[in-house]
Amino acid sequence: MAHVSIVGTGTMGQAISSVVAKGGNTVELIGHNDTDKALTGDVVVLAVPFPAIADVVATRGDELAGKVVVDITNPLNFETFDSLVTPADSSATAGLAASLPQSRVLKAFNTTFAATLASGAVGEVPTTVLIAGDDADAKSLLGGIVTAGGLRAVDAGALSRARELEALGFLQLTLAVGEKVSWTGGFAVVS
Repeated sequence: MAHVSIVGTGTMGQAISSVVAKGGNTVELIGHNDTDKALTGDVVVLAVPFPAIADVVATRGDELAGKVVVDITNPLNFETFDSLVTPADSSATAGLAASLPQSRVLKAFNTTFAATLASGAVGEVPTTVLIAGDDADAKSLLGGIVTAGGLRAVDAGALSRARELEALGFLQLTLAVGEKVSWTGGFAVVS
């Protein structure tokens, strides 16, 4: 059984918390400003908007050392919804990994909506969580948490694949904002 700390109490944080608990793992939701609460999980999910990541690292960086840290952000320009704000040859997750060299950083949950995490399905297909990272044990741990919670987990490759996951998340968000897809729908992986 794993213990997961989730920084962020919004819809994504709550949905991920439900998946973790459904799988029999323990979970704690911590508000972004609850700096007095320790991050006790072996896995820490950063369920905050991309602009808040720098503050989390500044205030909690030491606590994140030695932990599996999951970045769920999509670093898009929220004013225009027309581009990612990271360099074309990098990703938000690569930047996070560089700032947390003693953590095992993964990208996951950014290509799913909270509703599909909660329902466990995208249409008739089980919700799939794509996971990218360079640490096989960390990916296996998170994959086990996801599958125990009733969802599918797919290893999307190395941490360098986070760029493509962020582009996919960006596309899905812009389609939802433009009312081309529902917030209860999205992309599905069929194998």
